[in-house]
Amino acid sequence: MTRGGRTATVVGGGVIGLTCALELARAGHLVTVLSADPAERTTSAVAAAIWFPYAAAPPGPVLRWSAESAEVFADLAANPDAGVSMRTGRLLERTESDRWWASAVTGLAEVPAAELPNGVTSAARVTVPIIDMGVYLGWLTAQCVSAGVRLSRTEVADLAEVDGDLVVVAAGLRSRALVGDDTLAPLRGQVVRLANPGLTDWVIDDDNPAGMTYVVPRFEDVVCGGTADLGAFDTRVDPDVEHAILARARALVPALRDAPILSRAVGLRPSRPEVRLEWLPGERPVICCYGHGGAGVTMSWGCAREVARLAG
Repeated sequence: MTRGGRTATVVGGGVIGLTCALELARAGHLVTVLSADPAERTTSAVAAAIWFPYAAAPPGPVLRWSAESAEVFADLAANPDAGVSMRTGRLLERTESDRWWASAVTGLAEVPAAELPNGVTSAARVTVPIIDMGVYLGWLTAQCVSAGVRLSRTEVADLAEVDGDLVVVAAGLRSRALVGDDTLAPLRGQVVRLANPGLTDWVIDDDNPAGMTYVVPRFEDVVCGGTADLGAFDTRVDPDVEHAILARARALVPALRDAPILSRAVGLRPSRPEVRLEWLPGERPVICCYGHGGAGVTMSWGCAREVARLAG
């Protein structure tokens, strides 16, 4: 055990697991991360990773964790190695506006009615962090290593196999089997990445009648999505779904019509009625930190700091 700390084992090597590990190490704990896959092969690597508390509850804690994370990402935007940028975009609304998240961001403005696409009743223009996961996960992993975190490619089937004074379960959808939580379900998301023709502004049209649509420019590419298929476990790319995603994205952003496809991917977001972040007392304490839906990156720093507080 470290002086004043514990030996802590984090199960899960995606953005939540790695951020928890980093905050635990910074708090003085001796930390090991066990993950079946490297970070670049986790669900986190698929994320468009625009800051937005999508498909996560309950609102109060989600807003608190998201706001805390937004502050960290805003600071990281000044670090060219982190892969974070602050970018302005439009959130399109086709039904009654519900901007419960607005207090966590600054500079929100209404989009003039004359600029609204057909069928859109209102829209907000706002600047939020965009996290390029192809860069950020490597940066985050390096931060963990520098802080003394040990990374192990290990698939955990039973928490009884795990060493340490404290265990943090942050394994996304795999947490379901580890702690017997049947409320955790996949929320399947499919994306296609196009070469960036020079876009900087993002746009989200979740209520598009043809299907949820988002266009998120990063440094070299543009992530176009998407889907939110609750209960679907299939991680194969569906060509018909991709065709529909591209049609919606290109209709919304005509500049993408000739942009070539760079890659495509499917990720299974860990969906739950509410994020589970709690201490489970016992002979060896366990902290659960999973069920972040479509907002794992958005809440990552706030949740990791709460895990570190619980561990302390």
